[in-house]
Amino acid sequence: MRVKICGLTQMDQAIAISTMGASVLGFICVKQSPRYIAPETISTITEALPPIDCFGVFANAALAKIQHTVVTGKLSGVQLHGQESPTFCQEIRTALPNVELIKAMRIRQLQDLSQVQDYAPYVDTFLLDAYHPKQLGGTGHTLDWKALQTFRPEKPWFLAGGLRPDNIKQALSLLSPDGIDLSSGVENTPGDKNLDKVAQLLRNVKIATASKSAK
Repeated sequence: MRVKICGLTQMDQAIAISTMGASVLGFICVKQSPRYIAPETISTITEALPPIDCFGVFANAALAKIQHTVVTGKLSGVQLHGQESPTFCQEIRTALPNVELIKAMRIRQLQDLSQVQDYAPYVDTFLLDAYHPKQLGGTGHTLDWKALQTFRPEKPWFLAGGLRPDNIKQALSLLSPDGIDLSSGVENTPGDKNLDKVAQLLRNVKIATASKSAK
């Protein structure tokens, strides 16, 4: 189970979370976001971290900007959170063959899951997030977990959308994602993480996964 903590902006918090047991750190590369962080600042943080996956989150960005941010920020993953097409994903895969490519799907209704098959040949990982008309992520809105129980994509996937330390056990009792993604659920304010909540989350993930494997 990979645990991704997204929307980091502060070096001390990134270092702390990377040593607490998180698998992936996410940096928001969308200027309109309150969690936006510049590529040069990402670089100063990633250089100070122990070995850990670091993803940049983009939305409808140009390929050149994504490449620049990946190189400058020393990122190991690119997460696309906009309306990027399968063709664009193929272009990124060609341009950045050694970077993990994640396509986020903002799910408004179950029919939206059908588009996963169009992207599967070009991405490494999917991420399911709750749809919001004005925000691309970090909304705190949850998905219908029971409705997702038949979701079996051919690629690994992250569950996102409204996850918190106090509901992660329920989510993982109903679903078996390959990873989870949290931002607002472990924050004080956008970009300011609550380390106590992160620690509680990681404890509850361990409990939930142990309980599931024991069944």
